[in-house]
Formats: sequence, C-alpha cells, structure tokens
Amino acid sequence: MILTEQENAEVEANRRRYEQHKALGQQQAPKALPPPTPRDGAPIAAETIIHRETVPGGWYCVTRLGRGEALRLVNTDGTSCVSIQAWNAFDPSERLNHADTIKVQWAASLRKGRVILSDMGRALLSIIEDTSGAHDTMVGGSNAATNAERYSTTGLRNTRDNFVLAAGKLGLDRRDVHPSIGFFAPVAVDSQGRFEWHGERRHKGDFVDLRAELDLLVAVSNCPHPLDPSPSYAPGDIDLIRYQAPQPASDDLCRTVSLEAKRAFENNAFYLAGAVGRA
Repeated sequence: MILTEQENAEVEANRRRYEQHKALGQQQAPKALPPPTPRDGAPIAAETIIHRETVPGGWYCVTRLGRGEALRLVNTDGTSCVSIQAWNAFDPSERLNHADTIKVQWAASLRKGRVILSDMGRALLSIIEDTSGAHDTMVGGSNAATNAERYSTTGLRNTRDNFVLAAGKLGLDRRDVHPSIGFFAPVAVDSQGRFEWHGERRHKGDFVDLRAELDLLVAVSNCPHPLDPSPSYAPGDIDLIRYQAPQPASDDLCRTVSLEAKRAFENNAFYLAGAVGRA
C-alpha cells in the first residue's frame, strides 16, 4: 500500500508524539538489556525440575505455576510458534495483557530482561533467559479462518480453539480467552507499518525461561503462526520444563531494568501484602 502525502505527514506527526511521550515516560534511562542467552547456556539443575513434558505440533497443555517457579519453552525442532495465555490463579479476571506489556515498557519486542504484565498493572512473568529475541506481541495466534486461508483446508488445529479447550480445563470459559503472546515468532514491522516474517531468526533448540511473579494458571499452544509462510501445516514438537527458579537478587534485571518495571513489582508487593492480610 502506498500512502498519500497527507497520510505520510500524519504518520510522522504520530511518530513525533510517540517519541515525546516515550521521553516523558523514561525520565530515568533504563538499563541496557543483555545479549541473547547462549543455546548451551543456563542449564537447569536436575533437582530443581518439577515437571517436564513434550507438546506435539498442533496441541496444547495447561499448567499451574507457583510464584518463583519458571517455565522453559523449548523450540525443539526449530519450526514451532509457542503461544501463551496466563491468569492470576486466585483471581482469573486478572490476565496477561499484551497491549500493556508493549506500551508500559515502550517496546514491542520481548527478550531477556522484559516482563509480561497483567491488565492490573502487575508483573505476571519475567523473561529471565532467552536465546532468541524473535517473538510476537502484536499479531496473535491462529484461528480456523487463518488456517483455512493459509492451508486451503479445514479441520486443522489452531491456537484460538486450543485456548478455548485449555480454558475449560482450568475451570474458565470462552470469555476468559484473551489475545496471546507468541514466542519463536519472528515478526517485525517495516517502515510502512507492514508486518514482516524473518524465518532466519528461528533456530532449533531456542528456549525462553519465564519466571512466575504471581501464582498463575498458564495455557500453552503449539500451532503455526498465522504469518508463517510455510505452505505445509507441520509444526514440530516443543518441550516444556517447569522448575524452581533461583531466588531473585536485589538487583534482579527484570525487577530493576526501568521505572516501569519497578512500578509493576511495587504493584505486586502491594497486592501480595493485601493477600497475606486477608488470609
């Protein structure tokens, strides 16, 4: 699509406004984020592993994550997109909010050092390890319609239906299913605001470690991303490892990387203090 001169002017005006608001929102310069985790780095000690399983291509799973536990998502074959949804285990009306995750941290990209926020302004998950950095916070998962358009057939499993089924297993229902975040989904935006797919950024054995900052219900779907250009529906297996994460240090990167992250964890502290008081 070619923009008119007026449309280009509006784009530039909006960009300038965004940069002004971003500057105001970042009165303190955030810490620099680290490079990706090496694929042979961050080994998990065997005694800390709580559970592990393989999710075949097209399928899903649900789990509970206690605060302080972590979930490693492994792109075992290098061909999978791992979509997640998460809810506060004690109040599922609080849920992962991809829009706030983007706008509060002034970044659409997820990588080591970022946090995933709830719609209550609290930190649900911290990304404590990440070999990839190629993730999607904007497009979302597949559904029956996107599958039919991509593969010219019906009946293939998709992310939306997987999450509806997962919600039922967690005692939730269709209305509790919300926009998801996709890991190992190398989506970028070009200068014209169009989505691009960079498949060369997806590699066999990539992993992401998500540390739970509250007690959570988590659903994971292993279906192809709607922008994946592969003509065949052939997602590989993914491996999930739930383990006890190390106790965060006082200078934990995810908790101190920016004023916005600090505020989210302050909100967590107020919430947890109130939960203890009500117990």
